[in-house]
Amino acid sequence: METKNDTVKLIGRPGAAPVVKHFSENKMVARFSLATKEESLNEAGEKIQITRWHQIVAWGMHAALVQQKVKKGKMMSIVGKAVCRQHLNTDGRLQETNEIVLYNLHVFETQTAKAE
Repeated sequence: METKNDTVKLIGRPGAAPVVKHFSENKMVARFSLATKEESLNEAGEKIQITRWHQIVAWGMHAALVQQKVKKGKMMSIVGKAVCRQHLNTDGRLQETNEIVLYNLHVFETQTAKAE
């Protein structure tokens, strides 16, 4: 697939299992949130970690792959398109939502957990 200027590449972990909805004619959508970590220095010069949450959406065959592969806490890499959509919230106000429409997913192999 040709990459565009709005392509996003992230490595992180899902915060929960994906929510999958099925529509007529075998159409489906999957949604999940992905946490990424960023290291920074605070004012005292100490390293701190900042967690950022990203809303991921997958349609069709990508949604089926997400349903099959995405599990809470599994390290993964995603590539998608950054989109901003508008909708009316419950108060009737126009609201913008930033999402990443997934078109490539790679789940990293799990390593044996160390006994604590």
